[in-house]
Amino acid sequence: MEVGQKVKICRLKEKVAPEIIEKAQQGQQGIIKSFKMTDGSGVGVFVEFPDSSTNWFFEDEVQVVN
Repeated sequence: MEVGQKVKICRLKEKVAPEIIEKAQQGQQGIIKSFKMTDGSGVGVFVEFPDSSTNWFFEDEVQVVN
């Protein structure tokens, strides 16, 4: 995964806000804006959606869209 790539949410590991669940169910796509170190053992990604909202996800929660 790289900054600038389009992704969609493919699963959610943790409890999240209803707005994020709705985006996942609708298959909304977002753009990777940056990366985030998690608890030292993984990497997450910050994703910006068309409505300008941003949320971070674990790498295995998002899928690159061609």
